[in-house]
Amino acid sequence: MPYLGSEDTVRELRRALCNPNVQSDQLRYRSTILKVIRAMSQGVDVSGLFSEMVKACATVDIVQKKLVYVFLCSYATLNPELSLLVINTLRKDCQDPNPMVRSLALRNMTNLRLPSLVEYVEQPLTAGLRDRAACVRRVAVLGWAKLHNLQPNSEIDAAVVNELYGLLRDPDPVVMVNCLRALEEILKEEGGVAINKPITHHLLNRLKDSDVWGQCEVLRILQRYRPQSENELFDILSLLDASLVSPHPPVMAATLSLFLCLCSGLPAVSLAALERVRGPLLAACGSVSRETRFTALCHIQLLLRSLPGLMGAHYKRFFCGYAEPAYIKQRKMQGRQALLWLLAVYGERVSSAPYTLEVFIDGVRSEASLGVKMELLTTTMRLFLCRPAETQDMLGRLLHYCIEEETDMCVRDQALFYYRLLHYGTEETRKVLQGRRSDPSLGVLIGRPAEPISQWAYSFNTLEPLRQGCVETEPASRGSPEHVTFDPKPNTDLSDTLNCSQIEKVHSGSDSARGFTYSSANVLASSLAAPISLSLSPALSPEEFEHLWMQRQASHAEQGAEKLEEEEDYVCLEERIQCPAIPHCSPQSLQAAMQLVNIQTLAFTPPHTLPWRVYLYTHTQHAHSGDAPRSTLVVGELLYTGEASRRVVEIKKGTEDGDVAEEGQEAGLSGRELVRKDREEEEVKVTLKQQPSDDKALKGFLSILTTVLHTLSSESN
Repeated sequence: MPYLGSEDTVRELRRALCNPNVQSDQLRYRSTILKVIRAMSQGVDVSGLFSEMVKACATVDIVQKKLVYVFLCSYATLNPELSLLVINTLRKDCQDPNPMVRSLALRNMTNLRLPSLVEYVEQPLTAGLRDRAACVRRVAVLGWAKLHNLQPNSEIDAAVVNELYGLLRDPDPVVMVNCLRALEEILKEEGGVAINKPITHHLLNRLKDSDVWGQCEVLRILQRYRPQSENELFDILSLLDASLVSPHPPVMAATLSLFLCLCSGLPAVSLAALERVRGPLLAACGSVSRETRFTALCHIQLLLRSLPGLMGAHYKRFFCGYAEPAYIKQRKMQGRQALLWLLAVYGERVSSAPYTLEVFIDGVRSEASLGVKMELLTTTMRLFLCRPAETQDMLGRLLHYCIEEETDMCVRDQALFYYRLLHYGTEETRKVLQGRRSDPSLGVLIGRPAEPISQWAYSFNTLEPLRQGCVETEPASRGSPEHVTFDPKPNTDLSDTLNCSQIEKVHSGSDSARGFTYSSANVLASSLAAPISLSLSPALSPEEFEHLWMQRQASHAEQGAEKLEEEEDYVCLEERIQCPAIPHCSPQSLQAAMQLVNIQTLAFTPPHTLPWRVYLYTHTQHAHSGDAPRSTLVVGELLYTGEASRRVVEIKKGTEDGDVAEEGQEAGLSGRELVRKDREEEEVKVTLKQQPSDDKALKGFLSILTTVLHTLSSESN
């Protein structure tokens, strides 16, 4: 064989193709054609052999036909006139007794991509739609889509469209799916294939007969259909139930996407579907294919936005593997970086934190991860603010290296920023770094406010989650700072927002203890004297909460009220707030609203359940005049029984019902005759227990809690 790419190569191949001895020997003829295809795949221009290859397609050898058709489809656009020579052979093959030959001829007639040949192709394609062999019908259906793609501005043949709709009920599942794809292409300008109730239920019943990609295509198209009744909706969900836990990740993802689309108005059903796909998603995270693992991790991050604790029991599955590529490690828990983050937030309580950090600083020159270096800078700075004597020397060494020797500009700029910030003093530095930094990839471990599913459902099972080059930074609205300070103006009037009726100060929860009444204005006036700060740290576990709550109740039962009144380090406060819509709010909305003001909800009963309870806690810091801020722990319970409390209201005689006298006003003070009237109200009972006692901080916290509850109640209404 002459040198590859020279004209001698084409000349030698033409001589072999025209040799009668070669043509008479079927194996030698096929071998020569194979050499032509090999030369074409290697970049040699063999278009000059077009006429010889057209003659070679007139054979009964199917392998030789396939090789010739590959050549003709590649060079047909360069030789449109000579391509007409092959049409007769192809049309003849469309009537061959062998269905393999018929399907091969139909496929290559449409693959020639020549508008001038459309009139010769339409008749064989129409006959192919009615062919007895399923493989021919599969090719004919897609052939109509290819013809429409060649002439997109041509008028759509209604007869062909109707025949394609009829083939949706073809016994072959591949023909059914190909009809959907063809109708999507032909009716693109009209919105694609029309999906009605009979078509929807037919496709769902035939779903299990299709292959993986066929099921995905059907599930994607069914997202356009909207059930006409709730019963029909649940019938559809029942048909999709098996596909939701399919072992094939594409089918599972497409089914969940359809679930979220159909159940946009049923958040409870959507959450149940997310719970069910936990197993298939975890299996996809352990797939042999790296691409499948990466895609599963990206979609798990979407689910964690609405169910932060979904994968909490399987957190070990999200640790980085040694041989995993960087793009997968960046989606997993980035372990050294997570450890540094923990040292930054809780290093004040970890005795060995500086020594653990020193190991990282000593090895910073060999550290290859950019994320670890930047987290190391922040962790060292935050630890220096709470433990300066132990951290000062290592902070100086780290800043010197990052500024003078580090080659990455991101790390160097961050180090320069911290270095210049320290020149303004530790107090200014503390103001900048006091907020809690949260690594979003740790969402499987830490609690976060749950987002509505509708915020991300549209992007599930699409390329949108994969386009994000790195892990998202935590939005300001998600997660709360370490402290939230409330310092309202003294003349702020919140009496319209707060509707507090009575505050009973009861030492140790005693009903017989001395009580007194405040109006809502008095509560606010007392809480506005100095700013109050709420904090979630130190965290309180559910077990610790239960121990504190039950311990006080037990001590009240065992000891007398007179003795407990002498305790100055404990106070109990009871309040009734008119916000009956609160027990009907979703737990996610209530939890998110509380965390915005740094109130942690530990447990709550489901909505519409009676009695309805919520347990919460926070730490208050209230600055007394001239003294350092005093920190207290407040634990509380919200209780709604659904029963209306009857309250006596005195009304002036001879006036309208709206002229209500002050509650508790004694008869005869003004010489006017008063009558009594009962009023029913639905209220939420708030019980707060504080230790050590700080009346002003407790009343300020109550006003904040009342504002949150009234705001949620108005939104629910």
